[in-house]
Amino acid sequence: MSQTIYSLSRTRRSSDLSKHSAEVFAEAEDHPVTVTRRDGEALVLMSQREAVGRTRLLDIAAQLITVTLDTEGSLSERMSRSFPWMLALSPADRETCARDLIDAARASFSTDQSHLVTVELTAWKETATAVAAGLGREDLQWFDDGVVHSVERP
Repeated sequence: MSQTIYSLSRTRRSSDLSKHSAEVFAEAEDHPVTVTRRDGEALVLMSQREAVGRTRLLDIAAQLITVTLDTEGSLSERMSRSFPWMLALSPADRETCARDLIDAARASFSTDQSHLVTVELTAWKETATAVAAGLGREDLQWFDDGVVHSVERP
């Protein structure tokens, strides 16, 4: 594991877990807690949200590694094979999406913040879903204040 993965982790003794379990569990909800043991390897206690976030990050990383190892086509074409929903986007938006996802993944890995790439991926996927449903073909107008406002495409 890289140095940053448990950079926010606090260390506790196994006796703290038995004597002050509520305190240790509360800490583990905020960040991973390394529990040291005399009779074995240290364990890491973390929330399920944290564990799921790390798993998602690794899944996305696996897809991005596959994309980068492929040599056929542009980055956006290769990304569209791994993320078929990207095909609903315009070619220019696919290019932007591909760069945004790579940048967000790099930021996630370098800061150990899995939500950065997950949020970016979700936002682009929702945009592609909206485009596929027909949104964005016509200018939208809002009528709440009596004035017509044009809304640019997301």
